[in-house]
Amino acid sequence: MARRILILFAHPVAERSRVGWRLAEAAAEVEGVTVHDLYERYPRFDLDVPREQALLTSHDVIVWQHPFYWYSVPALLKEWADLVLEHGWAYGDGGDALRDQGKLALSCVTTGGPASAYQPGGYNRFTMRQLLSPWDQTAHLCGLRYLAPFVVHGSLRLAGAEDLAPHLARYQRLLAALRDDEVDLDAAAGAEYLDLTHLRGAAA
Repeated sequence: MARRILILFAHPVAERSRVGWRLAEAAAEVEGVTVHDLYERYPRFDLDVPREQALLTSHDVIVWQHPFYWYSVPALLKEWADLVLEHGWAYGDGGDALRDQGKLALSCVTTGGPASAYQPGGYNRFTMRQLLSPWDQTAHLCGLRYLAPFVVHGSLRLAGAEDLAPHLARYQRLLAALRDDEVDLDAAAGAEYLDLTHLRGAAA
């Protein structure tokens, strides 16, 4: 059966976003993908925890999509994790709601800086995988398999539709491949970035 994919889109000023909202729009065009705009749904941070938990249990792939704010996530996505992934539900004693179901998780991130800034010796000193390790561990604690992130670097330099088009197409293709079980999960889990090389065989 095809996997169901949930995009948890968190951008506090999506209307000023150069890339993030376009990625979300592109994802929404892929069959089997649900795009859930957290800031649009909860402008006052009044999270409906049972509703959010129901969304998690009814999907097979969870994508945390957000701009990279101070090496972390926007405030509402952190609030989401604090309240929704609660002890006794997502982890800890009796917290097995997401465990042992083959669920996957990954981050979709946009950054202003280039890829060269995210490596040892670069401007930001650490790789994206290192900086995203709290979300890797969060997924692990909740029984989700965390894959390499999909990252669009240098978003401030993407001037128009022609610059964006390859990134949008690549995101759509990867989402469709995750849906259709065309991704080599072992390779994707161990990589620095999720890309089309992780599609199996002729699917690439």
